[in-house]
Amino acid sequence: MNPKKTSSITVAVAGNPNAGKTTIFNNLTGARQHVGNYPGVTVEWKEGFFKRGGLDLEVVDLPGTYSLTPYSEEELVARDYLLHHSPDVVLNVVDASNLERNLFLTTELLELGLPVVLVLNMTDVAIDHGIGLDLKSLSDQLGVLVVPAVGHRNEGTDDILDAIAQVMATDTDLPVSARICKVPTPTTGAVTSPSSGMGQPTEGPSVVYSDLVEEAIGKVCERLPDTQYQRWLATKLLDHDDEALKEISDPEARASVQATVAQLSDQVCEEVDTILAQSRYDFINRICESVCRKSEKQKSSRSDRIDRIVMHPVLGVPIFLGLMYLVFTATFTLGNPGMNLIEGGFSWLAETIDSLWTRWPDHPLRSLVIDGIIGGVGGVLVFLPNIVLLFLAIAILEATGYMVRAAFVMDRFMSKVGLHGKSFIPLLIGFGCTVPAIMATRTLETRRDRLITIMVLPLMSCGARLPIYALMIPAFFASKWQGPVLWGLYVTGIVLALVMARLLRATVFRGENSPFLMELPPYRVPTLRGLLVQMWTRAWLYVKKAGTVILAASVLLWVLTFYPKPPADYSPPVGFDQTGEASAAVVSYGDLTDPGLIQSAELSYSIAGRVGRLLEPVIAPLGFDWRIGTSLIGATAAKEVFVAQMGVVFAVGEANDESQDLRSQLQSRYSPLVGLCIMLFVLISTPCIATFAITRSETGSVLWAFSQTWGLTLLAWIVTYGVFKIGTLLQLGTQLVAG
Repeated sequence: MNPKKTSSITVAVAGNPNAGKTTIFNNLTGARQHVGNYPGVTVEWKEGFFKRGGLDLEVVDLPGTYSLTPYSEEELVARDYLLHHSPDVVLNVVDASNLERNLFLTTELLELGLPVVLVLNMTDVAIDHGIGLDLKSLSDQLGVLVVPAVGHRNEGTDDILDAIAQVMATDTDLPVSARICKVPTPTTGAVTSPSSGMGQPTEGPSVVYSDLVEEAIGKVCERLPDTQYQRWLATKLLDHDDEALKEISDPEARASVQATVAQLSDQVCEEVDTILAQSRYDFINRICESVCRKSEKQKSSRSDRIDRIVMHPVLGVPIFLGLMYLVFTATFTLGNPGMNLIEGGFSWLAETIDSLWTRWPDHPLRSLVIDGIIGGVGGVLVFLPNIVLLFLAIAILEATGYMVRAAFVMDRFMSKVGLHGKSFIPLLIGFGCTVPAIMATRTLETRRDRLITIMVLPLMSCGARLPIYALMIPAFFASKWQGPVLWGLYVTGIVLALVMARLLRATVFRGENSPFLMELPPYRVPTLRGLLVQMWTRAWLYVKKAGTVILAASVLLWVLTFYPKPPADYSPPVGFDQTGEASAAVVSYGDLTDPGLIQSAELSYSIAGRVGRLLEPVIAPLGFDWRIGTSLIGATAAKEVFVAQMGVVFAVGEANDESQDLRSQLQSRYSPLVGLCIMLFVLISTPCIATFAITRSETGSVLWAFSQTWGLTLLAWIVTYGVFKIGTLLQLGTQLVAG
């Protein structure tokens, strides 16, 4: 190791998935975290900060990886950071109950030449499995400090910080705490440690390969730049790692290395990658045999007993669906009081500003503040209680270890339609709100699976569409048909999502299905601190990403519906006499006295109204007129705005106060078939601005967001056109309903 004395230390937390890496990170940083995407890609990573004495720690939580050979974008990010950001210390978090597999990454980190502290997490699980570990021997053989920990109980955090300080200290005699995790010592096994502390271990041996491979590594190293990870890079090149070639900037040197690797690979009888992996595992096995002591008769773990029930071939799916139903119900039932409170708060704020704004009651700034800014921000933050509860529920399921089991249970069905097993969770969340559902796709390992799921998620009928259904269904359908129509809309969205996922998998995202390989972590009791930290960071991310974009979009929509103002001699278009007859307007704008008619005339003259008329030739084949087109424009801000926009168009005031009058207006102008087509189009077409913003953010490209918007709108037009034409030909629901 090369000791380094500094007041600022960068610590990278690396480890296998489900080794408790993020729990250790949360224990170190608490709420002092920043969540963002790694530069240039969409993979999420976390940075946190911690002060200890005169040292400032910057802790980076890298994506979980099994090795430094990148098979996914997440693994590539982890390797890129370790190679090019030169962290001062690497906390390698390993699962103490599965040491053999976890040490594969450890050996690669050691070959990189980075200062490593081995955090032996889940020592309680190892004891429960009857596994005893000799930490002193493990430390000596690897040449690193070994710190036992029980992350979910926040045990071992002080020892981790002391180990970081020792690695960074110039004085190698810096005392290190002897407070190794206070774990019970059962008869089946124990975690042993030096009685006087961890100490400063000697440099451990490197992985030694066969003579032929070692000779090949030496020849490749001769052609590589002199760096601390030269030997590691040589092994990756012999392993035919294409990403490793990018580490050689000189094209001539790269070609020379490629020729050398090809020549040496031909000389080796077996596959080089197989030899390298086998040699590494032989090295690991020798270490595990000397430091691990397993009881002859291991007891059945608690996790195994629970899995026999929750992963049962027959009971697994009903148990999962039942839990998801409870999560979904609790999220929106418990969140309603908070949602109503926030909604009432914004209403009070708007009314207060309105009452104080008496000097210039018709000033545009008043409408901008009340309708644009307050209305826009409130439209997003009103869902914050639901978002918080949803993330809390997901955090509980993830922290206990159940969410991985649920993905396994659903993978068999989801893979048949081109989706990953983990996609089922975001799709289910999408019935509440599409924004957190898209954020939930971060649990998917590959970018292809994430993109497919994100693209079809808006087809899940979110809660914002319910006000539209509640308005249209009673207006056009008898009581006995209202339930089946609502059920049919939800089923239509699900079927279309599955069909489109299959189509995307067969065209845009062609390729083999990614295997569902994931370790089943043991069940754990989550810590309150960990749950609150995860809930807070996710909720704040939602407010910051969605709220700011929604605010800008709401202001833009306000401008489109507010300007320009009509001149006094402007004649409002057909229909504003509220008779429904195709006749010319009866009065000019300057002669109107009814506030509702004035508002409708202004909307017609505005940019949004003109766009609605411009769209009329496009939407006329669907049975829609310019009024519906104008309302659909407003629905781009939020789906439920469609109802309010329809109320403005028909000059009947607020839809919530006079919904029956609005239904009467709809009944007098449109048929049940048109009403059904409106609901189908709203279900399938362009998602709201918040969904567009989150899609752009999560995919890292505005092109995917536009592709989703225009693709779904085109699909909505095709489906709605087909339903309208077939219904017209068969004369199904084409008669007007009496008001």
